[in-house]
Amino acid sequence: MNGGWGWMPSGWIFPLIFLVLMVVFMVLLMRGGMDGRPMCGGSHKTLGSAETPRETLDRRYAQGEITREEYQQMRNELES
Repeated sequence: MNGGWGWMPSGWIFPLIFLVLMVVFMVLLMRGGMDGRPMCGGSHKTLGSAETPRETLDRRYAQGEITREEYQQMRNELES
């Protein structure tokens, strides 16, 4: 009698389960984890919700990254 998992009638089940779990794990890694956010920094926006240039400008001004004068100048450039 040769022992081992390969000779059992159901010996293919455990490698199949392992393979399925690995594929699920890789898909979760690619999509950004369990909660949908990227796991390693990066943008937290999804593909369908990209920020418009005006929204980016508004956000930067609200966070104090640019001055009021810079904001008004950039906004005028965007509108023209």
